[in-house]
Amino acid sequence: MALKAQLDNDIKTALLGGDRFRADVLRSLKAVILSEEVAKGLREEGLDDATIEQLIAREVKKRVDSAQQYEAAGRPELAETEKSEITILEVYLPEQLSEEDIKKTVDETITALGVSGPQAMGQVIGAVKGKLGNSADGATVARVVKEALNQ
Repeated sequence: MALKAQLDNDIKTALLGGDRFRADVLRSLKAVILSEEVAKGLREEGLDDATIEQLIAREVKKRVDSAQQYEAAGRPELAETEKSEITILEVYLPEQLSEEDIKKTVDETITALGVSGPQAMGQVIGAVKGKLGNSADGATVARVVKEALNQ
């Protein structure tokens, strides 16, 4: 089932089950998807699942950042709300790779490209993200690539 159709079904299920919080989180995600479709001129065709996964990953990252800021400001109740939203959204993302798996892919990519030094960082990150897609956090990939190229 397409991710967008799954979201629609899950919103209906949440509403019928009386889970207002879950429905609201999923509705806000649908609004983000709609906004992106309109911005890219793809309202009729819709976005593909990979693009929707990227949007979900971006929304999760926003909430992680917000939760950290709330905790730093001494507002744990607001941080918990953000964490609850993260839990709901992560269901729609592919399973995240471990740092060890990312390191393995980075090492293979560096060897395949035959590059070295920090100046190749962008090239390596692009290639690794192309291989791993949404199954790896971009910040983690960047950190692992930086460590590998600086050795």
